[in-house]
Amino acid sequence: MAHPSDRMYTKTHEWVQVKGAEATVGITQYAQEQLGDVVFVELPALGKQVAKGGVLGNIESVKAVSEVFTPVAGEVVAANGELEGHPELVNQDPYGKGWLVRLKAAGAAEGLMDAAAYQKFVAEETH
Repeated sequence: MAHPSDRMYTKTHEWVQVKGAEATVGITQYAQEQLGDVVFVELPALGKQVAKGGVLGNIESVKAVSEVFTPVAGEVVAANGELEGHPELVNQDPYGKGWLVRLKAAGAAEGLMDAAAYQKFVAEETH
């Protein structure tokens, strides 16, 4: 699966899509494949302030529990409530319905990879 070019990516396999002052965060196709079947998603409370690289929450799969880190600093303004009853959306549509949180971004998305650089990074990591 191609990684959407309208997002930036982290080395810990999160994506961020910035529109104005709002940043939507999720995990990548590669990350959900590594996790396996997602059974529970723990997301932060609205209003929580997060620092760039800070823990946003946890994703529990049949294999393990993994922390999700934020690519940008900001305030949590929305959490994907659909994931409470349907955590499998993270597997089925990680770039769409499986988004995790929206942040009121505090600062730019710096030091992240574009889609092509992330694709290369994943290829190097898997070989």
